[in-house]
Amino acid sequence: MKPRKPSGGAARGLPPFSAQAFLDSSGIAKTLVEYERGASIFTQGDACEDVLYIQTGGVKLSVLSKTGREAVVAMLGPGDFFGEGCLAGQAVRMGSATALTPSVILLVGKEKMVRLLHQQHAMSDRFIAHMLSRNIRIEEDLIDQLFNSSEKRLARTLLLLARYGKQDKPARAVPKVSQATLAEMVGTTRSRVNFFLNKFKRLGFIDYNGENPLKINNSLLSVVLHD
Repeated sequence: MKPRKPSGGAARGLPPFSAQAFLDSSGIAKTLVEYERGASIFTQGDACEDVLYIQTGGVKLSVLSKTGREAVVAMLGPGDFFGEGCLAGQAVRMGSATALTPSVILLVGKEKMVRLLHQQHAMSDRFIAHMLSRNIRIEEDLIDQLFNSSEKRLARTLLLLARYGKQDKPARAVPKVSQATLAEMVGTTRSRVNFFLNKFKRLGFIDYNGENPLKINNSLLSVVLHD
């Protein structure tokens, strides 16, 4: 499945949505919090009181089953909102959020965010388009999980982590993520992830030595597109 470029508001004839400009222009009180790699931003069952925005870094969203098994449902990066369920009346967090890398997260209180969206209609339209685009991507992740091979799922996951389509660069670094975490995201074993990473390296799709940040070459897309 081919990763899609984020649509933002452009598909509707609107200028590209800048979440940072949106929040900066509002004049409402915001809180900036820094998280170390691996730190918990919120936990499943916590009170749902803020909308969060990733200024820098990366975030893993996951859900824990009653048997204690964790499923990774999304990997987000700079410019992404999360925790927006509070705007729809969610009282508690339906999943957990963990910092993948050192991250700076901006928190906006639920009531303040609702007031902002009501006051700035043009910007709220872009915010909604932005969130719909992200939700479509998460749905594509689910379809990918159900129907594609683990090799294709890993390739697509790496492309998304590298923010494919957001930068005009031949190679992009992926935030440092363990093979165990990649295995959770893809729905396979760590040994299979290691096997495919070595295969991608041998074919020139990635630059990887196990220590430095993994770099993704555009040619990795051929694995996703290959039937």
